[in-house]
Amino acid sequence: MVEKLKNLISRLYIFLIILFLYAPIAVLIILSFNDSRSRVRWGGFTFRWYVTLLHSSQIRAALGTTFLLAFLSAFISLLIGTAAALGIYSMKKRNHKLMMMITNIPMLNADIVTGIALMLWIIQFMPLGFGSVLIAHITFNIPYVILAVMPKVKTMNISIYNAGRDLGAGPLRAFFELMLPQLSGGMISGFFMAFTMSMDDFVITYFTKGAGVNTLSTMIYGEIKKGIKPEIYALSTIIFVFVLVILMIVNNMPAREKANRKVA
Repeated sequence: MVEKLKNLISRLYIFLIILFLYAPIAVLIILSFNDSRSRVRWGGFTFRWYVTLLHSSQIRAALGTTFLLAFLSAFISLLIGTAAALGIYSMKKRNHKLMMMITNIPMLNADIVTGIALMLWIIQFMPLGFGSVLIAHITFNIPYVILAVMPKVKTMNISIYNAGRDLGAGPLRAFFELMLPQLSGGMISGFFMAFTMSMDDFVITYFTKGAGVNTLSTMIYGEIKKGIKPEIYALSTIIFVFVLVILMIVNNMPAREKANRKVA
């Protein structure tokens, strides 16, 4: 009886946490289909705001900038982060711990501190614009890639690489054909993590962007002063579904890898 009561309380506790986290998102999704501009009155079901969203040049421009920025920063961070993970792994134990501690600092640091620091550093070398935002996003994405790739680096079989080199394969060929497949799972996870972090960022983007550069987060922040339009609800719903699909793909990858290993 006591055990059943504990299970019931734990399930209720988890349910309340999930409800607290996702109830606002559910309200936002419902409002995106509300025909009324009012947030407290239901005017009927409609796709009007999604259609209006497609015809908004401002939103399309911000959306294009956001996706381009997220893709470029995630891809470049993936290359640098993977190389950094391999380099850190090859270090001595003391240096390895030191580098991992340094890698964790940007993730624990406040975004506003990172944003101001990057702004002060970047303006010494170049004007603020798309390039400055890209550099800033690459900088804060690299630690996420390193932490995603590092577990795969620790479990890879380096003897396969050495055997390939002994059989005459060059360093690049041995890396791409023998080591890269072992790291692919962590690299894909790191890429999608960096992609979503870049799309989600506001504070660092706000401090490092120049005039005329707008991402979705900075555009929505500017719209708040005028009043949020229903099109923003529709846009937020699309982004939520997009990120949810990405997370489902990333989370299912380990299970697919295990299934492929069993088949092999």
